[in-house]
Amino acid sequence: MNAAVRATVRVGIYTGAKVYFVHEGYQGLVDGGDNIKLATWESVSMMLQLGGTVIGSARCMDFRAREGRMKAALNLVKLGITNLCVIGGDGSLTGANQFRKEWATLLVDLVKAGKITDDEARKSCHLNIVGMVGSIDNDFCGTDMTIGTDSALHRIIEVVDAITTTAQSHQRTFILEVMGRHCGYLALVTALACGADWVFIPEMPPDDGWEGHLCRRLADQRARGSRLNVIIVAEGAMDRAGNPISSEDIKKLVEKNLGFDTRTTVLGHVQRGGTPSAFDRILGSRMGVEAVMALLEATPETPACVVSLSGNQAVRLPLMECVQVTKDVTTAMAEKRWEDAIKLRGKSFENNWNTYKMLAHINPPDTKSNINVAIVNIGAPCAGMNAAVRSAVRIGIIQGHNMLAVHDGFEGLAQGKIEPITWTGVSGWTGKGGSELGTKRVLPSEYIEEISLTIAKFNIHSLVIIGGFEAYMGGLELVQGRDKYEELCIPMVVIPATVSNNVPGSDFSIGADTALNTITSTCDRIKQSAAGTKRRVFIIETAGGYCGYLATMAGLAAGADAAYIYEDKFGIRDLEMNVEHLVQKMKTDVKRGLILRNENCNANYTTDFIFALYSEEGKGIFDCRKNVLGHMQQGGTPTPFDRNFGTKMGSKAVLWITEKLKEVYRHGRIFANTPDSACVLGMKKRALTFQPLAELKEQTDFVHRIPKTSWWLKLRPIMKILAKYNISLDTSEHAHMEHVIKKRVSMPAGGGGSFIC
Repeated sequence: MNAAVRATVRVGIYTGAKVYFVHEGYQGLVDGGDNIKLATWESVSMMLQLGGTVIGSARCMDFRAREGRMKAALNLVKLGITNLCVIGGDGSLTGANQFRKEWATLLVDLVKAGKITDDEARKSCHLNIVGMVGSIDNDFCGTDMTIGTDSALHRIIEVVDAITTTAQSHQRTFILEVMGRHCGYLALVTALACGADWVFIPEMPPDDGWEGHLCRRLADQRARGSRLNVIIVAEGAMDRAGNPISSEDIKKLVEKNLGFDTRTTVLGHVQRGGTPSAFDRILGSRMGVEAVMALLEATPETPACVVSLSGNQAVRLPLMECVQVTKDVTTAMAEKRWEDAIKLRGKSFENNWNTYKMLAHINPPDTKSNINVAIVNIGAPCAGMNAAVRSAVRIGIIQGHNMLAVHDGFEGLAQGKIEPITWTGVSGWTGKGGSELGTKRVLPSEYIEEISLTIAKFNIHSLVIIGGFEAYMGGLELVQGRDKYEELCIPMVVIPATVSNNVPGSDFSIGADTALNTITSTCDRIKQSAAGTKRRVFIIETAGGYCGYLATMAGLAAGADAAYIYEDKFGIRDLEMNVEHLVQKMKTDVKRGLILRNENCNANYTTDFIFALYSEEGKGIFDCRKNVLGHMQQGGTPTPFDRNFGTKMGSKAVLWITEKLKEVYRHGRIFANTPDSACVLGMKKRALTFQPLAELKEQTDFVHRIPKTSWWLKLRPIMKILAKYNISLDTSEHAHMEHVIKKRVSMPAGGGGSFIC
């Protein structure tokens, strides 16, 4: 929430508006006085890394009554406030819409009561409302992710990882209860991210007789050699009759029927706290900017809107349409229309549920397909690779295929370092960083003949290549080799996995989110150090090759003053301007600076050069320190996003291969030489798509190993504006109003949220 508050304040001030904090939610709006204070640029400094909301939040009964809303209207009119930005759940946002609908009649009553003049009423004749959804449950329809959800998942996964080690040691069953009274998103994604044996969510209660099914499944996992069982329960879990299913009920069932040593952990409010993740900070910042733009562009005819996220796109949706769909989910659950409840939650939720069902509930078939699918990791290791391998292996086994693990990249493929990999062989891999298969940067061109012989020897029918730019290049080289070697005419899919996020054909790569969080947490510590010593500027070098994704996104997430990258050319004048900017900054209350530099942004303006320049020019005003983060950005346990993303990518890749193999099977053999038989699986805007490798060549800068266009470059002006640079913001790409449903209804006012006017 604080990232959204900071962005709204700073972009509001940047546009020339007066921005006010409303402390303590609607209660502050009703009480007025010191609860409504003018915000300044410096007042939102050092907020990004703080959890919760620094301007407070409170549930307010007064605002539910018209009398309370009249007091709130009076406070806004007296301050000349006509735009309200509300950050909260559906109750808070519904209350805001009710307030807006009544605004004209509230002003009439205030004039009649003599509390405001006709002139004041005329100046404040219309109230614009925009909402941002802040909810850890991700229970608001119309957005893929609400502010706070990713951070809550981080807290949960930290606990799951800690519990898993003790459960393995003692061969225990652990039941973990997470928040989600009416929405199972946290439970579902946690189950995917940790490879849980079972998940209970309110939208899809288990079938009748689930007790026997659960016990058989747990016993089966133990029989396969697993040393632990993990069950995830949403607090709102229930059976088909609507009876609650608690973690304690499940514990008694498992102990009684199986005799397993079983423990329960109820996470509670630990999920709401802690430092926000990089994703949440960037999401909050983007939503804050979009909210200000929506308010500035609003007319009396524009319906109150909510700014939200679809894929990596910011979208605006009519507030009450979203509220209605959210209520429709509750209705579907009450009427036991479970499939409808899943669909109404949105495409992202439905995909997660389908992936979970495939990985957890379908047993491998008795009949084999006689198809051999090989999986190989290429390039530098990154967090989330193993999650993709695990998912691909298990989905392949479910499809009846024989899954083969290739060790040590294309070199290992050439040397025949291949062995079968089983269901239990990938147990516990979702939470492991690096590459369990082993990986190398070697490209296949120098081994192309040996690789074709290995493919023939092991009778490999298709290939899953997981890795970074080398995986993409390797895929292209294998496709080019098809003319000479018929063995290479098999379906291939490249899954982008690299901290650099530089693979053409995908907006995101597995591993980039983990690296981004590593950089962001390091920057937090460095900023804290700089804040203590005062008048200090830190220059930090990030990874990424020639791709500036990490430097840019970490700059947004950590609140950097500048981020130097190859794609956004800079010269000595820019460096001079940045130094002058920091000199001016040292005259304010914020006496510290943070500069990020992508490792290959400029051959001459090196990290040492920039450090020396800043040190010389800042002499007597500030001193400098530098940090090169290096390989720490490649390591660590994967974030929930990377685990979930890797799991979905691995699953989708093997399902695509299965269908493609049916297409290319002719006259008793597999022969695939069309461009669409070798693809990159990537996230593009709002969907996972397969794009032929050959078609992506046009979009690639092979010299610098980056795509020719990158969606995230449009976010750079936001970073500069939030750092107080006087630049122009291109609004041509801003979101337009979209729709989720045709019917709209009004609702009574509700809950607690965080507010900015």
